Amino acid sequence: MGLQTVKKDLRYLNKDFSQFRTKLIDYSKTYFPDTFNDFNESSPGMIFIEMAAYVGDVLSYYIDNQLRESLLTEAQERSNVMSIAKGLGYRVKPSVAATVELDVFILLPPFGSGANVVPDFKYAPTVDAGMTVSAPNSGNQSFFTTAPLDFRFSSSFDPTNISVYKIDANGNPESFLLQKSVFAKSGIEKIRSFGFESPKKFDKILLPEPNVIEVLSVNDSDGNKWYEVDYLAQETAFVDVQNTALQDEELSQFNEQTPYLLKLRRTSRRFVTNTRENMSTEVLFGAGNSGQADELIIPNPDNVGLALPYGNIAQIDNAWDPSNTMFTRAYGQAPANTNLSIKYLTGGGVGANVRAGSITEITSVNFSLDTDGLVASAISFVEGSIAVNNPKPAAGGKSAETREEIRQNAMAFFAAQNRAVTREDYISRIYAMPGRFGNVAKAYLVQDEQENPKTGGSISNPLAINCYILSYNSAKQLTPANIVTKENIRNYLSSFRLLTDAVNIKDGFIINLGIDFSIVPLPGYQGKEILTRCILKLTEMFSIDRWQFNEPIFLGNVATELDRIEGVQTVIDFNMHCKYDKGSGYSGNFYDVASATKNKIVYPSQDPAIFEIKFPSKDIRGKVVGY
Repeated sequence: MGLQTVKKDLRYLNKDFSQFRTKLIDYSKTYFPDTFNDFNESSPGMIFIEMAAYVGDVLSYYIDNQLRESLLTEAQERSNVMSIAKGLGYRVKPSVAATVELDVFILLPPFGSGANVVPDFKYAPTVDAGMTVSAPNSGNQSFFTTAPLDFRFSSSFDPTNISVYKIDANGNPESFLLQKSVFAKSGIEKIRSFGFESPKKFDKILLPEPNVIEVLSVNDSDGNKWYEVDYLAQETAFVDVQNTALQDEELSQFNEQTPYLLKLRRTSRRFVTNTRENMSTEVLFGAGNSGQADELIIPNPDNVGLALPYGNIAQIDNAWDPSNTMFTRAYGQAPANTNLSIKYLTGGGVGANVRAGSITEITSVNFSLDTDGLVASAISFVEGSIAVNNPKPAAGGKSAETREEIRQNAMAFFAAQNRAVTREDYISRIYAMPGRFGNVAKAYLVQDEQENPKTGGSISNPLAINCYILSYNSAKQLTPANIVTKENIRNYLSSFRLLTDAVNIKDGFIINLGIDFSIVPLPGYQGKEILTRCILKLTEMFSIDRWQFNEPIFLGNVATELDRIEGVQTVIDFNMHCKYDKGSGYSGNFYDVASATKNKIVYPSQDPAIFEIKFPSKDIRGKVVGY
């Protein structure tokens, strides 16, 4: 008689130490009742049982943690969130550079005599593009000019303002002040060269500097320009055209906030960029390494034997090889036998949104001037007189995405599936637009309405949607977007929207609020200290990053958070009111907060609007009272 195998009852639902310990004891009692029956806490056998339970608990923890880190909604490590987001097709965005309009000044000596004295334009130089300037009192933020300045000429789209700077004792001009305007971007511009020999599929290079804002240009040694795309399979690339009066005089007045116009171009020379966890940037190229036309390699009915003359089977001489697609330009060309010069920008962020009048220092500048026949001392006088200032604050700078922003944006992007159909699709696309084409802080989408010709009321328009957007100013406060940003959004969405969809880009409404509250501190606590904690908590709760269009305010939640602060006995008064005085910097939109409050909930406006505490330091006011 052979040995009988006893099937043991195993459980796979144990998750922690106590469960493992209990099941191990039950297992021993069931299958080894005569071998081991001393389950006293101090017995040697219990040592091994608890050690095994400990190992199981640790392994269970790591398994659970690995599972959690593989899910986008649960992952806590930034590297894992970035990796999963990339797997869903979402590209993590680095910092965005700020832009600013600079006034550049130089002095010129006089020419002529008497009433005919004019600036001597023989000494007027051309200031090359790439002049670097900084804001010494704003963290030494660095900017560089994006275009040259020619002080010799003046036109309607590039005027030169001239005024008398200094006169002598007889009232004759000793020097003239010339002023021109130019746009500058925040960050530090760098150029690196990379050599390529034989073509490699999906060749890549690594830019060594962290926090690369954007790749400005890629040019090969043959004079060809390479274009950045979202995916290598994308045959069209967005081309940025500098927003100047030469392009559109009306739009150029907004080139401070939106320095580039959006255009589309088809190209095979393209690349993508990937941001790594350490914020370094990887540049990836295509796989095309064949000189043959794509249509001769990519499978189609003409080259896989389907379009045959009747009965002539011998004509089947072309097979479909899927690897052939790797020899085409379908994923972009691979650079070969050339040198690529890559110009890119590092830095940026919200800190680059410096205030007006803060950019005053020139760190490097190059002049172009024909010096033949000119006096050296006068040349030195002109070049040494150059000065800069920013009459308006810099705008458009934005820091790199946080872990939570990556998570939420990736989920929205995946839901959109590279097309815009639903409301979430459109919003995701708007947020994904490159920052150099305009800064969109908040977006909201509703169905358009049109007049009902029968009743005179309004009905839904199924062929149009209204998109309400807002931007940030230099202090990260909400402000309406300019018309250039709106036009770029419209062009950007044209590649993703349905043919029958019309998109209207409009300004969202800003409702600025103020808060007055009173607290009673617990005995033994300093009232001023507790009040400061409450103000900091309210500032955190009403940070504009936390709020979206048409989001209500739950006053009960606000009071609960204040009650939880150490030292607070109770909140006896809490009042919210509208701040709408334009002269004081507010939006000018009045909102009756008292009428909109029902059951301790401040309901939003029927119009697309967002609540904002614009100046927390003065709009949040509290006081300490006692019973």
